[in-house]
Amino acid sequence: MENKLVDQINKLRSQVKRLLLFFSNSDIKASNFTIDLPVGFEKEFFALIDKINFLLMEDEENFYGYFLFQMTRELRFDMNSATGVNFKNATYVIYFNPFIFLNLTTKQMQTSMKHEILHILSLHLIRVKKMKEKYSVLAINMAMDMVVNQYLSYLPPDAVTIETVNKEYALSLSHGKPFEYYVEKMQYAIELQEEKEEENQQKEDAIATEFDPNKTHDIWEESNELEDSTMEEFTTSLAMKAKKGEIPSYLNTLLDSLKNRKEELPWDLYLKRLMGTLDSSKKKTITRRNRRQPNRLDLRGELSGHKANILLAIDISGSIDEEEFKKAMTEVLGIINNYGHQITVVECDNEIQRIYPLKTKKDLKERSNSRGGTKFTPVFEYANKNKVDLLIYFTDGKGEEKLEVIPKGYKVLWVISGRGDTLSVKEPYGAIKKLKKVKIKDNVLDHHDVERGGFSMNHHESIL
Repeated sequence: MENKLVDQINKLRSQVKRLLLFFSNSDIKASNFTIDLPVGFEKEFFALIDKINFLLMEDEENFYGYFLFQMTRELRFDMNSATGVNFKNATYVIYFNPFIFLNLTTKQMQTSMKHEILHILSLHLIRVKKMKEKYSVLAINMAMDMVVNQYLSYLPPDAVTIETVNKEYALSLSHGKPFEYYVEKMQYAIELQEEKEEENQQKEDAIATEFDPNKTHDIWEESNELEDSTMEEFTTSLAMKAKKGEIPSYLNTLLDSLKNRKEELPWDLYLKRLMGTLDSSKKKTITRRNRRQPNRLDLRGELSGHKANILLAIDISGSIDEEEFKKAMTEVLGIINNYGHQITVVECDNEIQRIYPLKTKKDLKERSNSRGGTKFTPVFEYANKNKVDLLIYFTDGKGEEKLEVIPKGYKVLWVISGRGDTLSVKEPYGAIKKLKKVKIKDNVLDHHDVERGGFSMNHHESIL
């Protein structure tokens, strides 16, 4: 099998070499460029990936093979690394740049795939978000690679390791430290180079043929915008399915960490956090180019400071207590209005029955009488067409198992109330919270149950 694998790799290498000869003699930029691949190239390339994946599944660390088997695969020619990952349409996608990937040995190809999976298990796609406010892209990328590459053998020659970084930057970093430790040390070491690296980002070619640590994780920016808790749950689910038999101790540590992470914020603080995110969020626009990749005309730019559109969906077919409903709406209204966002109420059973704006508690109407069962899809279809920033769905959780449409460009928060226990939708595309039933005491006022509208959601519990 090894000889056949080498022959297949050599054949694919010769094909990309011929492509590179054409590119080297052409001034091709991202704005007017498409790659005309040889007939059958993509099929044969992914047949190679299947064989590499089979080798991983036969390996003693077969966890990686089973994890990779659950991922979607795509080609990507503008990526400055052999492989890359992001999160699209409720799954992890692994990308391959043949111009770089095919220069690796079979062992290095396996290592490159393991490298991406370790980024996922370490939740780097989530942890990097806050880091970008303080540290440079290069410092973050190199720090993350130093963390995951400590566990890997057969690394490509240009891989970022603690040893190569110590040599290049005259540092003395040690093994076994967390991502945050390395990024702080790296930021200090490359501070003088940051401005130059930022300038170099302004010009990007349509294809990439060399490794560049400053751009290796740029495609993470293209992941679907989901709540951290949703991505964590999805990652944990994939990891548990990939766990077959004995696995190395360092993987066990990562998996235990994933299993022990819980969303513990009470309802009101969780919603406030969402509101804060919307308040400082940026709106996509075609009138500006993307700052990070200005030559990519298919990527939209951003405008800041827009007024968010909140869609409050109410399941009128569910078993939601009227008193609980009114109190919950008072709390939601109080939190959202503090941020000045606009609210639209949508009442739905198996189809949308009524839509109206909501500014104050007086605008809240008595719920319509239900005419049918429960379907969530009509609300998501409406949200997709009306530039929504956040959808809050108040329901008892009983409905379809699969949405007929995928949420586009907005965040989703499910609120399970009444006698509901779980959400029927298997892929919710957002966070799920369960309201803990509040007991109403006769003629006794408990100050713990009073907040703003006479109701506190601090006693709610999460089902995530």
